[in-house]
Amino acid sequence: MPFKKLNPDIKETLEKLEITTPTPFQTKSIPIIKSGANVFCTAPKHSGKTTTLIITTLQKLKCEAAGNAPRAVVLVENKERALELYDAFLRYTKYNSLRVYVGHEQLHIDLQKSEIFEGIDILISTPKTMNQLFLFNGVSTSQLKIFSIDDAEFLVQKSSYTALMSITQSIKKCQYVLYSEKMHPILIRFKSHFMEYSKTVSV
Repeated sequence: MPFKKLNPDIKETLEKLEITTPTPFQTKSIPIIKSGANVFCTAPKHSGKTTTLIITTLQKLKCEAAGNAPRAVVLVENKERALELYDAFLRYTKYNSLRVYVGHEQLHIDLQKSEIFEGIDILISTPKTMNQLFLFNGVSTSQLKIFSIDDAEFLVQKSSYTALMSITQSIKKCQYVLYSEKMHPILIRFKSHFMEYSKTVSV
């Protein structure tokens, strides 16, 4: 069964990448994420979580650049994962105008602020760096539509958990999607914070 009801730009890119059939996880999760609900997505490795994250982010942003402030944020555990995900996004965005930016602890915060100020659509960052950007007024969340967390198990680390709580308190309204292999008790805690009225997709 092919991918349904996606932006033509995404469908074309999937064809170029020879991704023709959604995984069972993608069949279940993509329509729910597209509906705009907050979602906990749990599935084992190689279920298609990363591709789902990219597709639903592009779908939300209509595959077009707009404004200067990020409209999508993806939080990751560390610099290595941030760069991996950045490369994965570029495979999908090289045929459209979306601007993807990656931030991490090794980059000076002032440099990140000035580069983000020039205009981005998708920000991939670690919790610590994202929190610093907030503290130094280096990023605006006024246009934010979707906030995804990749492999969210890393939030069991106290510093990452604290940074995330601080970040989400500064965001007025957006959709949250958390991806993980299992539903860790610490993730369930978010239901009483920013994951209100959330749905759960698991395979």
